[in-house]
Amino acid sequence: MTAAVIQEKYDQAPHLPGVYLMKDRKGKILYVGKAKDLKRRLSSYFVKKEQAEAKTAALLELVADFDLVITQSDQEAFILESNLIKEYAPKYNVILKDGKNYPLLRIDMNETYPAIERVRKIKNDKALYFGPYSSSRSVNQTVKQIQKIFKLRKCRNTQFKNRSRPCLNYQIKACLGLCCIEVDPEEYKQHVKDAVLFLRGRSSDVIKKLKQEMTAHAADQSFEKAAQVRDTIFAIQRVMERQVVVSPDQKDRDVMGLAWGRGKAVVTVMRVRSGLLIDTAHYPSDLGFKEPDEVLAAFVDQYYKRTREIPGFVLLSRPVENQESMESRLTDTAGRRVHLHHPVRGEKRRLAHMAVVNAEKELEKILLKEEENQATLVMLKHLLGMENLPERIECYDNSNIQGQDPVASMVVFTNGRPDKAAYRKFIIKDIDGQDDYAYMTHVLSRRFRHSEKETPRPDLVVVDGGKGQLGMAVAVLKELGMEDDFTVAGLAKKDKSKGEKADKIYLPGRSNPLNTAQAQKALFLLEQVRDEAHRFAITFQRKRREKRGSLSALDSIPGIGPKKKRLLLTRFKGVEKIKKQTADTLMELPGITRALAEDILTRLNGQPEKGNKASGHQA
Repeated sequence: MTAAVIQEKYDQAPHLPGVYLMKDRKGKILYVGKAKDLKRRLSSYFVKKEQAEAKTAALLELVADFDLVITQSDQEAFILESNLIKEYAPKYNVILKDGKNYPLLRIDMNETYPAIERVRKIKNDKALYFGPYSSSRSVNQTVKQIQKIFKLRKCRNTQFKNRSRPCLNYQIKACLGLCCIEVDPEEYKQHVKDAVLFLRGRSSDVIKKLKQEMTAHAADQSFEKAAQVRDTIFAIQRVMERQVVVSPDQKDRDVMGLAWGRGKAVVTVMRVRSGLLIDTAHYPSDLGFKEPDEVLAAFVDQYYKRTREIPGFVLLSRPVENQESMESRLTDTAGRRVHLHHPVRGEKRRLAHMAVVNAEKELEKILLKEEENQATLVMLKHLLGMENLPERIECYDNSNIQGQDPVASMVVFTNGRPDKAAYRKFIIKDIDGQDDYAYMTHVLSRRFRHSEKETPRPDLVVVDGGKGQLGMAVAVLKELGMEDDFTVAGLAKKDKSKGEKADKIYLPGRSNPLNTAQAQKALFLLEQVRDEAHRFAITFQRKRREKRGSLSALDSIPGIGPKKKRLLLTRFKGVEKIKKQTADTLMELPGITRALAEDILTRLNGQPEKGNKASGHQA
């Protein structure tokens, strides 16, 4: 669609509420937005282009068309926008990253001995969920605190049911050892309930309750239990000492502050419980097409879809559209009144400003890191003699065990950072023995000859190895007629026996490695890329090997599916022990008939199973 046609569609846009859908040349939806006044909002894209930030201007270059959906009210537009984003998942609508990137904690109180689990998604169950946490590090720190104070089990259900002796956590007094030591379920449940209160920021309530327990134990002359409770109280108090009182009214609040600039945005969430600041988390995103108030509104909507912890008050650093509609949705989700508020004075305003200051500091760190990445890319460009910046770097590595289960990996770094959504894995077939050249040919051919047209070409391809491996890669690219399409470099490990102190970078046509003495950051970036490709390939190869190793003789027996196989292996701890059982013993498991039990023993032992031999021991 030409610029003239887009201009004509813009001229016909009404001054009404609705939703607009930005599309690329193939009709794919890039962005969905809403507006009280469609004409006015679209003018910021198609009339005031020169005022747009560089990143927004670059994104607008992708827009070839747009559609409008007029609604009766801005509230309808808000709901429609949310539904369309859910349906199409447009690339430039992402505020929160995908749920897998923001961990949560889960506790299922319906279990006899509930464990604290790290999960990525909230299921439609009756378990308790806490989070989302901004990083794995923050969730790990929380779990570490919980374990140290309340000693909940960490092991998964399969480990818990099959462990024969307590693990290290019991030895260091971070677990009650209930996998092997008898613990009263009700007593354990009290530990869990205390942990839940702690996670909800009710530390003072926990301490009050524990002091009553300590007094009761002391009165019963159970001095050992009283001492254990006392230690728990001290541990919680040490955590509380690090929490700051920020709200004298002792109410529960989430305070959200927004900072933005140079195409980036950061929302900082301060969780205030009983007046104490118990957690501060930062959520960065690309600003893209969005206005600041859109960023904050979209964040609120998505954040509370990923948590069941919704306080009665949510303070925002700036006003957002459809505040009443959002407030109503949060109230319905929480099952009680939720107030969404942009304070303009007083104590609440101070809290909102505090969140903004934290967001600005985090944004400053992100932008500084981007500047460093950009400087490193410029350094790498000069080092390799490239015409353009190596914005997209691809690295390939293969992994196999003596030629078995060969696989390869492709990792991608975009603007100096891992772009994990662009990683690819390759299963290598029909190649006998260990043949690195054949592997290289196979992988590069699949990547460049058969890859989808929309997959961008790299600016730089890195090969793990020295001149030999680089020569192989160049030969393959010559066969494909692509040797001049991008830069290719080989990265060889240093030879300590020769006194080499740094890895070496080779380029085609050069016998000696490049001098990297003045380009250490560029070398370090290539080492990161190489090590990531190696890690990714080895991890994939290990999974393939484990999958092949997990296949057992049970898989070939008719009537044995995954569920019965799991039951048998869990009960008898392996095929060899199943062989020693009797048909009657196998029939104790649900779904195992006599005919199937006898067939299992016949196939595993290679001979008919004769009755109930005394040698067959009972499990």
